[in-house]
Amino acid sequence: MSEAVNISDKADWLRADRLQALFSALNREGGEARVVGGAVRNTLLGTTVSDVDLATTHLPQETVRLAKEAGFKPVPTGIEHGTVTVVVKGQPFEVTTLRKDVETDGRRAKVAFGTDWQTDAERRDFTINALYAKADGTVVDYVGGLDDIETHTLRFIGDAEARIREDYLRILRFFRFFAWYGSGRPEADGLRASARLKDGLQQLSAERVWAELKKLLCAPDPSRALLWMRQAGVLTLVLPESEKWGIDAIHGLVRAESDLGWEVDFLLRLESIVPPDAVRMEAMGKRLKMSNAERARMEAWARADAIKPELSEHALKTLIYRGSKQAVADRIRLAYAAARNEAAASDEAMIRAGAYARLLEFAQAHEAPVFPVTGGDLLQLGVKKGPGLGKMLRSLETIWIDSGFNLDRATLLDKLDYDKMSD
Repeated sequence: MSEAVNISDKADWLRADRLQALFSALNREGGEARVVGGAVRNTLLGTTVSDVDLATTHLPQETVRLAKEAGFKPVPTGIEHGTVTVVVKGQPFEVTTLRKDVETDGRRAKVAFGTDWQTDAERRDFTINALYAKADGTVVDYVGGLDDIETHTLRFIGDAEARIREDYLRILRFFRFFAWYGSGRPEADGLRASARLKDGLQQLSAERVWAELKKLLCAPDPSRALLWMRQAGVLTLVLPESEKWGIDAIHGLVRAESDLGWEVDFLLRLESIVPPDAVRMEAMGKRLKMSNAERARMEAWARADAIKPELSEHALKTLIYRGSKQAVADRIRLAYAAARNEAAASDEAMIRAGAYARLLEFAQAHEAPVFPVTGGDLLQLGVKKGPGLGKMLRSLETIWIDSGFNLDRATLLDKLDYDKMSD
């Protein structure tokens, strides 16, 4: 790749009035601002740009002053680390002062602010994340990131072990960025360093680990990264549930997503590499400090029955009614993806895949009905409060389910055993 690289012709976000106005505000009084990191990297790789972050030679207080003078709203979101969020006509931009780490403990760093772009680049994690773009689109590369962009190589800046010891989360980021942007096999030094220093991950908060795992699982195809994580012993450390279960099923799931147009679902992908054990899923959810919704979905999936391809529509309706539509759909999707993966070499698997396709279509369209009889209905008919009332409700519910969920309230009440109402 040529040393003289300019991205202005392929970066609409760079030419946007709001960003150019921010450049004008900050490129004053002998200071300079440049876009850094993901926006530059993704533009060069031809992928979507979501956030635009800037680095500047101005001290944080100067950034605040210059932003105010330009009529923008500065918010000191991380000012102790040099970061000010500048809101320009409703759009936020993170602006961070050039810096170097003066002390690290593997989780957080103490920094010193500076004005040297080379020093700022060398303190970052990977070469492809340390590319800068000036206001006119000129890309500045101090660490060989352009060459690594061209070859889709994910490489630590400088010594891999030193970068990891500064923040052990970089081990997970190494595999996450490899999943998103790498090709072939991971860069050897980074892989060896990640394997050697993996125990440092135990110093990290559960929230940081889970956030990285989610981002990795959202990659277009995380299967290669997960394989190398397992080889390095990293996956077993952060996700021990996968150790004796295996990760092979995710290959077929990723193919099914691509072939069938399924949206990427990081929890479904997680389900494909961990056992459907409710106790272990509950423990995993607590350990990783998942959200309540994430934990509930993983546990419901684990409790749901395995879906057989010959399952009748009535039985499927019953499973959805008794349990969770999401959990049933997750079970079907995973079984469908597995059958599709085997179908090329097995006629029986092809038949199973077709059956699961029909079950999934039915499950997605089906809405679980509401049982039409309530405890209040029975009380009005003279049933006494107590265990007997609940027993009668469950008996009527069974009759209703066996009818294909078709009997209405009046018909069900007519089936009451009045001899038991006074028990």
